[in-house]
Amino acid sequence: MAKKQAAAVLTVSGREVQVTNPDKLYFSRDVKLTKLQVVQYYLSVADGAVRGTRDRPNMLKRFVNGAEKEPFYQKRAPDNRPEWLRTVTLSFPSGRTADEVVVDDAAGLAWIVNLGCIELHPHPVRTNDLDHPDELRIDLDPIPGVKWDQVRTVAIEAKNLMDEMGLRGFAKTSGSRGMHVNARIQQRWTFTEVRRAALAFSREIERRLPKLATSKWWKEERHGVFLDYNQNAKDRTTCSAYSIRPLPDARVSTPLRWEEVPDCDPEEFTVLTVPKRFAEIGDPNEAMDDFAGSLEKLLDLADRDEAAGLGDAPWPPHFRKMEGEGMRVAPSRAKSGKGEAGSGKGQAGSGKRANEKAPRSKMPLITVANSPSKDEALAGLERWKKKHRAAAKHLAVDDVLIDSMRGRSSTWTRIRINLRNVPEQNRPQQEKRDPDDDPTREWREAHRKAR
Repeated sequence: MAKKQAAAVLTVSGREVQVTNPDKLYFSRDVKLTKLQVVQYYLSVADGAVRGTRDRPNMLKRFVNGAEKEPFYQKRAPDNRPEWLRTVTLSFPSGRTADEVVVDDAAGLAWIVNLGCIELHPHPVRTNDLDHPDELRIDLDPIPGVKWDQVRTVAIEAKNLMDEMGLRGFAKTSGSRGMHVNARIQQRWTFTEVRRAALAFSREIERRLPKLATSKWWKEERHGVFLDYNQNAKDRTTCSAYSIRPLPDARVSTPLRWEEVPDCDPEEFTVLTVPKRFAEIGDPNEAMDDFAGSLEKLLDLADRDEAAGLGDAPWPPHFRKMEGEGMRVAPSRAKSGKGEAGSGKGQAGSGKRANEKAPRSKMPLITVANSPSKDEALAGLERWKKKHRAAAKHLAVDDVLIDSMRGRSSTWTRIRINLRNVPEQNRPQQEKRDPDDDPTREWREAHRKAR
């Protein structure tokens, strides 16, 4: 048997923090990083990283087997936590509650990273008021095939709109293919109101950049850069500043000055480069707390959209049906062929009355793989392509939909294919998924029987 590694004991913020299995490789592809090195990275940028987590409940996304294996989500703080670590009781849309960790200093940061939290996921609320967010989050998520320059263009337009709305936007790379533009807001509005403001923001960017940006929730309807307004719904989190992302190069979600945005390259910001950058220029988000703005102008914009016939847009699937929300079903699964309020079709200026429902096209989608392992799901996709070569040669980049699915505590990858560009005579029928391992299937089937 392999000899168990001795824990490394660090003194951080005057407290002792153990790093168990310090030599365990957390990254082993483009760069090699041990668990201890990941902790040391976070300590080198702790002033910036803790700025995003301090006084907030934090969901734990734990990569206990390293960045190359699937993580699991843990809302509840572990029972064996140190006495000095704060928690706060957070309620969720399901009605459940959980005591979540509050990371107030570098010691708390090192402690959760030791649990495998290579990403930081704070909620957009402070512990003094868990029902009223203090942050508006604009998540720019490009679909496959979209170039980075397009993301930067949308980010700059997002800054311009924030300026017009009386908000101060702060930019950072997502650490993957997108960007985040966040703004501090006064703690006056509920999650529902903040999400409504984000939806109005997303629709306005779509109007300004119709060829580059979209607010459409369903992947099969998107193009360009998707502005994910639902990241502002309650119980949703995004990775915060200086988070490491589980990519082979250990890329980092890095705050930027706006003058850097037109020429920035996300591949330049990694665990190996960001500590030096932080030491030299500090944190571009340092002044964020000084600019808590109002959502009133954005909510006025939402009122105008609704008066023009634009209702609510789809919520995440685990939320209850909301008032004013249209059908919560993807176009490819819609049975009636009817449009839905807030779908973006039949809007003013489109040749139809704003409140008239337009026909809704049904996308020819099939699912080819479900697996907790993204690599295995992608291998299943390649097998499908080899089996159906005549269809595969017609697929555009954005016809392959790779979804990161999330249950209560587990994640898995679902791969679907949109056959819209495949001639009808060459379109394969839905077959058994390969692989077909959805970790929530057993729970969903039991839930269905119990109803």
